[in-house]
Amino acid sequence: MALRSLGNSSSIPYAFLLSGIPGLEHMHIWISIPLCFMYLISILGNCMILFIIKTEPSLHEPMYLFLSMLALTDLGLSLCTLPTVLGIFWMEAREIGHDACFAQLFFIHCLSFLESSVLLSMAFDRFVAICRPLHYASILTNTAIGRIGLASLGRSVALIFPLPFMLKRFPYCGSSVLSHSYCLHQEVMKLACADIKANSIYGMFVIVFTVGVDSLLILFSYALILRTVLSIASRAERLKALNTCVSHICAVLLFYTPMIGLSVIHRFGKQAPHAVQVVMGFVYLLVPPLMNPIVYSVKTKQIRDRVTRAFCC
Repeated sequence: MALRSLGNSSSIPYAFLLSGIPGLEHMHIWISIPLCFMYLISILGNCMILFIIKTEPSLHEPMYLFLSMLALTDLGLSLCTLPTVLGIFWMEAREIGHDACFAQLFFIHCLSFLESSVLLSMAFDRFVAICRPLHYASILTNTAIGRIGLASLGRSVALIFPLPFMLKRFPYCGSSVLSHSYCLHQEVMKLACADIKANSIYGMFVIVFTVGVDSLLILFSYALILRTVLSIASRAERLKALNTCVSHICAVLLFYTPMIGLSVIHRFGKQAPHAVQVVMGFVYLLVPPLMNPIVYSVKTKQIRDRVTRAFCC
C-alpha cells in the first residue's frame, strides 16, 4: 500500500503504516476472533469490577478503591488499542495519521505508567495493612487515597506529555512501517530522519523513573512485609496475611514481566525475530487488562462472592 504524501512534490509520508502479524495476513480474520474475545472479556471484566466496588458499600475500603483505579487504567488501555488492532485484523486499515499516532502513543504510555503507579500504591496498601495494622485507617483515608491517585496521574501525564511534541518536530522521510498494530514511542522515533538521541535518552529516563523506581519500591515493600509475616508466631496467621497479597503479586508479575521484556527487545534485541516483538507487544497490552479481573475475582473472596450472587440471581 502506497502512502499518500503532503503536497504534489513532497515525498514525506503523511501517515504511518501499522502492522498485523507478518506472514499471516491471510489469517487475520481468524486471528481477530480470539483478539475480539480477549478485548470483550477485558472490557466486561473491568467494568464488572468497577460496578461491584461502586454498588457494594462493604468494598468502599482502601484496597478496593486502589483496585478500582487499576480496573479503570486497564479499561483505558484496552480502549486505546482496540480501534487500530481490530481495524487491521478486520479491514486491513493500516494507515494512521501522524497526529492520531502521537495521541495514541501518549495515552498508551501514560496509562501504562499510571498502572505502574497504581500497583505501587497497592503494595503500599498491603504494607500498611500487614506491618502497621493499627494505623491503617488513619493513614489510608479517602483523602489520602485521592491524593495518591492524583499524584500518580500527574506524574504520568507530566512525564509523557513532551513525547508527542518531541516526535512531531521530526521529519519522516524513509520507511513508515511500524512493527505493531498500535503506536509506541520507541517504534515511531526510529522512523525519524533526524538525530533521535534526545528522545532515546528521555525515553530511558522515563522508564527508569517510573517502572524502575516503582518496581524497586514494590520489591522493598514486600521485603518488609515478608519480614513482618515471618515474625508472626501462628502459621495460620502467616498464611492468612500472605494470602491477602497473592492477587497483587500476580498483577505485578502480569504487568512488569511483558513490559520490561518488550522494552529490552526494542532497545537491545535487534537480532530478535520480528514475530517475538509482535507477540510480546500483544502480551504487554492485552494480557494484564484481561487477567487482572480474573485474578481478583478468583482470589478475592468479597468480589468472588458478589460475582457469584450476581450470576446466580
